[in-house]
Amino acid sequence: MKSVINILDLSVEELQKLIDTANDIIKNPTKYSEICKGKKLATLFFEPSTRTRLSFEAAMYELGGNVLSMSDAGTSSAAKGESVADTAKVISCYADIIAMRHPKEGAPLVAAMNADIPVINAGDGGHNHPTQTLADLLTIYREKGGFDNLTVGFCGDLKFGRTVHSLIEALSRYKNIKFVLISPEELKLPSYIKKDIIQKNNFEYLQTTDLQSVMPELDILYMTRVQRERFFNEADYLRLKDSYILTPEKLQNAKKDLSILHPLPRVNEISVAIDKDERACYFKQVLYGKYMRMALILMLLEVL
Repeated sequence: MKSVINILDLSVEELQKLIDTANDIIKNPTKYSEICKGKKLATLFFEPSTRTRLSFEAAMYELGGNVLSMSDAGTSSAAKGESVADTAKVISCYADIIAMRHPKEGAPLVAAMNADIPVINAGDGGHNHPTQTLADLLTIYREKGGFDNLTVGFCGDLKFGRTVHSLIEALSRYKNIKFVLISPEELKLPSYIKKDIIQKNNFEYLQTTDLQSVMPELDILYMTRVQRERFFNEADYLRLKDSYILTPEKLQNAKKDLSILHPLPRVNEISVAIDKDERACYFKQVLYGKYMRMALILMLLEVL
């Protein structure tokens, strides 16, 4: 039995299998419409979510399965003090697979260690969000045809952005990637990620506070919001939240085939004027996330 807590739990070969399966689902949806009949997914969300929870639930329904949903921790036994370990054991009696989001880093790992069924980490604090990374990877693959030889810019909150951390980990296993890290000084990429992933693997990288100066060299621009919920100090949030707002003017020197990604939700860091630009990929990214979650459910339930 396999769980996915970190994107590195999936080998490069497994990632390619997921991408191939997702692409086949896109081409042949009816082939998969009853493949999980009789199977149940439990979505345990101890933190607010729209896209991720509904994406998992839509994924299971489109595979012909059923969903048991817990979207409010205040109405669950967690409010009575039940541990994550006990919750995982209990849910194992009802479902075939769990998708869990939790504000505490490491909680899905604890669940996986105690569950009798596969657990998928749907986001744990500022730590990991592997299925968002799967959505990102399928988007890049369909836009660029692969992952090698790309210059990837990450802009905004690189300190707390779990989607950024997971995607850097995933891309570090491909060839000749250049990372461009664009953020305020206060929101720079954590040093352990820079040291243990980028520098350890000898990837070229650039850190800057100036988006405009690096725009012409980017193949991918991964925008992120400055997250209010990750700040202890409201004044710091208000001072930094508008640091980087992407507008059509800022794209004037960008490549014609630039791909703009964003894990969403968007606040105001990407102007709505960019939504009609053919380089905007963030709504396609949402759809691709559903297909990759379908592929992951199939892999973990071993029904393919």
